[in-house]
Amino acid sequence: MASSRDRAAVAGLVEELLAMDGPLPIVAAGDPVLRRGTERFDGQLDGALLARFVEALRLTMRAAPGVGLAAPQVGVPLRIAVIEDPAPVPEEVRLARGRVPQPFRVLVNPSYEPVGTARAAFFEGCLSVPGWQAVVARHAEVRLTGEDERGRAVDEVFTGWPARIVQHETDHLDGLLYLDRAELRSLSSNQAIAERWTQPTPREAATSLGFELPR
Repeated sequence: MASSRDRAAVAGLVEELLAMDGPLPIVAAGDPVLRRGTERFDGQLDGALLARFVEALRLTMRAAPGVGLAAPQVGVPLRIAVIEDPAPVPEEVRLARGRVPQPFRVLVNPSYEPVGTARAAFFEGCLSVPGWQAVVARHAEVRLTGEDERGRAVDEVFTGWPARIVQHETDHLDGLLYLDRAELRSLSSNQAIAERWTQPTPREAATSLGFELPR
């Protein structure tokens, strides 16, 4: 359990961030806070401050825009993340990637484990690595456990793109960036993605850039 001094320091950091107007600044790769991992949330923020912080994460995620945001991405080393995906994609993309709408949710102290052995590889980006995307092979189905913002237990299986989102955000809480799991030969600028790799799957990119997709 965090000491009263540690709790006060984290609460003070969050209060300082919330004093800003508008979306919070997103920390970019290279900042140590993205690599140190996070503290388990056990009441470092009282209910009112936690609610304000969650709302700020939602505002920041939507403004970016993104489909998930973890607390260390705004400089706060707590095991908290938010996700939301309206999934405004063409039908062929939805079918290929399993991308379906996800309502706004708060993940507190999340962890995941694979369900089965299937893996899926797609281009993936990150708000903390702006301007770039790379192909990442992730578990196609995961079991996520943890809590919500009210302390209620979460134990749910995610598949397809929602599974990718919860893996990406939970990895942030462990000090991992998507690039740690990426096929680096696939690394592409957003411009290159828009001009060359808009297909529902990265098969063409794999052939042209010379990397293998999981079987």
